[in-house]
Amino acid sequence: MSDAARAPLTDAIASARGINFELDTEMLIIGAGACGLSAALTSADAGVAALVLERDASPSGSTSLSSGMIPAAGTAAQARAQVHDSPTLMAQDIQAKAKGEAPQQLVAALASASGPCVDWLAETHGIELELVEGFLYPGHSVARMHAPSSRTGLELEAQLLNAFANCEAELVTSAKVTTLFADTEKRVVGAECVRPDGRSERIGCKRLLLACNGFGGNPTMVAAHIPEMADAQYFGHRGNQGDAVRWGAALGGTTGAMGAYQGHGSVATPHQILITWALMMEGGVQINARGERFSNEHDGYSEQAVRVLAQPGRMAWNVFDARLHALGMQFEDYRAACAQGALKTAQTSAELAQLLDVPAQPLEHSINATHGASECQFGRSFVAKPGLEPPYHAIQVTGALFHTQGGLRVDAHARVLSANGTALPNLYAGGGAACGVSGDHVWGYLSGNGLLSAVTLGRLAALHRNASAAGG
Repeated sequence: MSDAARAPLTDAIASARGINFELDTEMLIIGAGACGLSAALTSADAGVAALVLERDASPSGSTSLSSGMIPAAGTAAQARAQVHDSPTLMAQDIQAKAKGEAPQQLVAALASASGPCVDWLAETHGIELELVEGFLYPGHSVARMHAPSSRTGLELEAQLLNAFANCEAELVTSAKVTTLFADTEKRVVGAECVRPDGRSERIGCKRLLLACNGFGGNPTMVAAHIPEMADAQYFGHRGNQGDAVRWGAALGGTTGAMGAYQGHGSVATPHQILITWALMMEGGVQINARGERFSNEHDGYSEQAVRVLAQPGRMAWNVFDARLHALGMQFEDYRAACAQGALKTAQTSAELAQLLDVPAQPLEHSINATHGASECQFGRSFVAKPGLEPPYHAIQVTGALFHTQGGLRVDAHARVLSANGTALPNLYAGGGAACGVSGDHVWGYLSGNGLLSAVTLGRLAALHRNASAAGG
């Protein structure tokens, strides 16, 4: 390859002039998480052999680190459970949490596609997704979370990979994409990836889906766009370096909501295990080292990350009881945390205070407030749920950055948009690569928004490709 042929159009994109591609594919997908695999399965359904490039030897990424819960409206599972939901209600919930900051057309498109997408995964590809009932995450009007029985992203990813193995598509692992090639019109014509032995491979394509990453693992980008989380623990995949944003912007795409992200205020420390927020929604509370509550836990677990990090020692205690412990045991992550010794148990509030090394009187007041207080000083009502009863349990937690929600602006077909609002000719983005529907701030994240954007945008991108190829 000559130096002239490889001369970069920008610092992220190289000229395709003089490049010989070793193979060609109709649709090239970078990333084998929920977004990339949903796109590949959709392509395979239409008889299109997509090629998926995955950086890791074993696909994991943000999907595997999630709780595996996909929000969807109007599903068969909801109908069986007599849950009345609609895309309109779901869109309203998304916008209410984001305070109207989320892109309206994208919200409508994802909400409308969510139910059919989950049903398609279940009915066509055998993905086992249960409707999660018994509690609601903050901001959801009805039960609409669909998840594997373990409530883990690891199981969701494993099921998607199993479905992928049974379709006409190809996955190449240990293939780190380093360069995109474009013509003079900045139309993507291929990519170069590097293999573990240092060998490079060049693959041509007609369309490209960026399903690879956000930028949570890039400290420089986090400091620039999300300064309040610059020193926080990152609970995501270290490969999330913002490559997709850099590539898309270099090709003429625009970014949005770069300050948006999903945080979480309930990561067991030092165990590094996510503790389900269902404990808080069903009656638990968080206290700080002074034994005091410091917020309305029902606002949302994302914004709670910032609040927990603002407490002494940058930590808090989840306080709950035997009823809520039984609820937590439905979650594999919670069981793992208990097995590692994260759970503290006491028969009285005074004993618990001693065990946690916090003042007894404020802790007792925090527990007593759960018994029917119509509205606490933070605006939370305790009327609807039973108050905490002994024996009491507690787990020490911290706040963390999970994944970024800003990225390349996309339309309802997952096409990357230019500054004037027109779609780039053959570039799609989804999942962490795309600007999601969480608005511009941490408090805009509605539980499940990450996987919602991943599975629906992946499928919408492939559906658009199928329709375009068929002249639709």
